[in-house]
Amino acid sequence: MPTATIDATDVLAKYQPVIGLEVHVQLLTQTKAFCGCINQYGGEPNTHVCPVCLGLPGALPVLNRQAVEFAVLASKALNLTINEESVFARKNYFYPDSPKGYQISQFDKPLAENGWLDVSDGKGGTRRIGITRLHMEEDAGKSIHDGFADSANHTYIDLNRCGTPLVEIVSEPDLRTPEEAYEYLTKLKEILLYTGVSDCNMEEGSLRCDANVSVMLKGAPEYGTKAEVKNVNSFRFIRDAIHYEIERQVEVVESGARVVQESRLYNSAEGRTYSMRSKEAAHDYRYFPEPDLPTLTVEAAWRDEILKALPELPEAKRARLIAEYDLTPQDAATFAATRSFADTFEAAAKSAKSPKRVASLLLGELTGRLNAAGLELAQSPVSMTGVVQAADLLEEGKLSSKQLKGLFDIAFEKGEDFGVVYDREKPEQISDTGAIETMIDEVIAANPKQVEQYKGGKTTVSAFFVGQVMRLSKGQANPALLNELVVKKLNAA
Repeated sequence: MPTATIDATDVLAKYQPVIGLEVHVQLLTQTKAFCGCINQYGGEPNTHVCPVCLGLPGALPVLNRQAVEFAVLASKALNLTINEESVFARKNYFYPDSPKGYQISQFDKPLAENGWLDVSDGKGGTRRIGITRLHMEEDAGKSIHDGFADSANHTYIDLNRCGTPLVEIVSEPDLRTPEEAYEYLTKLKEILLYTGVSDCNMEEGSLRCDANVSVMLKGAPEYGTKAEVKNVNSFRFIRDAIHYEIERQVEVVESGARVVQESRLYNSAEGRTYSMRSKEAAHDYRYFPEPDLPTLTVEAAWRDEILKALPELPEAKRARLIAEYDLTPQDAATFAATRSFADTFEAAAKSAKSPKRVASLLLGELTGRLNAAGLELAQSPVSMTGVVQAADLLEEGKLSSKQLKGLFDIAFEKGEDFGVVYDREKPEQISDTGAIETMIDEVIAANPKQVEQYKGGKTTVSAFFVGQVMRLSKGQANPALLNELVVKKLNAA
């Protein structure tokens, strides 16, 4: 059996990996896709259910309007063409967590098609990854295999998740490396979070991904046989699983055997995939149009009304932050990583004298302390009003960076806002030229040996005088002005 331990770079270089991703995203609606049950993670098993969820005879589905609106928003954000008409179908299969014996999904007429996302090409440019389709469907329930005294002999079923609205986003087989797959998923999640259609919480199953992986000899006219890696619960593990699959399949082909079309599971503890079930023959799901649901029609007027809620998306926001606030690309990317962080920065920047100082304080003084304390931005003792006040005091020259650090230290130590600490401590930066020159003269007179060293060409000794004046001024001398005046005084001495 292959062990996927190939180290020979030249062997791997003969092959071209081909990767496609299928991403299932739960929509953050208030109720389920086809009934009025609450759409909420958790709860006592089998309490968020009704005759529709349970597939009881005579129960009829009614499409959730909010689910359609969220699916349309996601489609537009991913550059997909939204079809005016789409059709729901029954995907027939038997599994214990699907009480109806079928899943309501979309098949040959999905909601949206032909989209794309760009990923880095590793050379400073981008590569466009096609998105085949986005279609709507409902989630199944959950099989529970452990946590009970008799789990060894029984499987329990929780149907709370049954009927949760999903969109499935299917990429073209355009991805070529595990790193591209990781970036694609990261960007996809970032965009979906911006739109607000899902919380994309992988731990709770709000975002789930299957990876289709194959290898082919470079230049070959056809793709190789693919294996589907299912139920991986983090982007890092998906990347690792794809790495393993590529090496495993290359080893199979190099040994003269053939890759089997199958579904595989990834064991993150062992760093390898295992066969789950064969897919030699494609499942016959016997799709047919859902007789209890009419054709979904998203007319232009409704579509345009829905799309009014589409926010500025991450890429556009990064570009605008750089242009409007003179941020570095790295700082803009950090702020734009989440919509809330970007909005928080902008609200503060618009009320401050210097947006760049606000950015510096947020990314340096504030987030550094928050990370060290294990706190979120919303839990910060220093409010955004306090950040703006601090930035303005720095900009006006009333505080030095050292003084500000000290005030932030006190604020976090005592759990007080910056303004409260500043009003109590009242540190003031000395920017009066005459006062600073008087202190410099005093230090020069007291240190003739260091003056001679400076005159002898050892100009770095000026830092000694700056330090002495800072000590004399109790750290309140304006640093920039002090450095300038020290050099001026020493040259004239």
